[in-house]
Amino acid sequence: MDHNRHIINYDLSDRKKQILKAIIEAHIEFGEPVGSKYLTSLDVISCSSATIRNEMAELEELGFLEQPHTSAGRIPSELGYRLYVDSLVERYRLTEAEISELQRTLRGKQNELDAILDTAVKLTSKFTRYTALTIKPRQRRITVSRFDVIPIDEHTMVLVMIIGRVAKTKYISSDYPVTSEAAFRLSTVLNQYISGLTSDEISMPTVMLMERAMGEYEYLVSPVVKSVCEMITSFDGGELRFDGINRLLSYPDYYDNDRLRDMLELFERKDDLLQVLSDGTYADEGDNKVKIYIGRENQVKIMDNSTLIYKTVMRDNVPVGAIGLIGPTRMNYGRAISLIDNISDSVSHLIESGDSDNTMYLNGETNG
Repeated sequence: MDHNRHIINYDLSDRKKQILKAIIEAHIEFGEPVGSKYLTSLDVISCSSATIRNEMAELEELGFLEQPHTSAGRIPSELGYRLYVDSLVERYRLTEAEISELQRTLRGKQNELDAILDTAVKLTSKFTRYTALTIKPRQRRITVSRFDVIPIDEHTMVLVMIIGRVAKTKYISSDYPVTSEAAFRLSTVLNQYISGLTSDEISMPTVMLMERAMGEYEYLVSPVVKSVCEMITSFDGGELRFDGINRLLSYPDYYDNDRLRDMLELFERKDDLLQVLSDGTYADEGDNKVKIYIGRENQVKIMDNSTLIYKTVMRDNVPVGAIGLIGPTRMNYGRAISLIDNISDSVSHLIESGDSDNTMYLNGETNG
């Protein structure tokens, strides 16, 4: 089940929703079980302590609350958090000072995707005080759209490959002469026969056809095709970066040494999380909303007490990355969701092709 696309529709009374919301927000702020005595002190809840206790018991029976110890107050369950982020959370409104800092910092890096993502991940961690991440996803289909071959000297040439928006170069040496005519013919043959093909699609019959087309220069085909396949294969690895990993230490949820060690290994190994986020980034192509995975909703088992929030970064309606954060399930969802939404949209706007103005786009309201 995709928890981000199916809002929970339990028929809860307004009073139950109000009590559940108050419990979750108190637990987020204080990190302790919440009892009826605390709730009766809130102006927004106008009912007796006995009524509150009955409502809390019913919310527990429905699975929205848990009671960690007998006679203790309640804490939210994963189901409670899910209902909260789907329909109860109030989106945080960025202050004018926060918007100004986001604008100034991101705009200063607007011409380089890597630099923008690096800056964005630092801002996300700074503003939320959770561990932030940015991803350049593993690519699903890597092909070269154009080839150029440039002779350097009698036995050396440079192979230029355009992959997506990136130009890659490879120096290739040959025991046989590399003339201008040979380089020109090789460029033509490469573009004719293997432009637009993945490494798996470049077959031996295709290589043989290329050798036949090269005539007396057929000896250049095999080393060049080998270099092309190596470049394509190495290009699709994806990249995952983190900022603020040490912030986990400030939350009691990670005080357990074994759990903290597992999380740190996840950040260092990266592969599991990179694959999940790469798959999710492409799956989100037609539904570019903030995605929230709470506790055991995460596909990575180690994160069963954590929440992952991320949003895809788009360029020309194509996913090119994502910005997100990882923190305890007891996180400030309103602020976290708003910041991820705003920063991701701002980065997408900055990197749109043909956008010479690159004015910041922030979809949150200000407090001003």
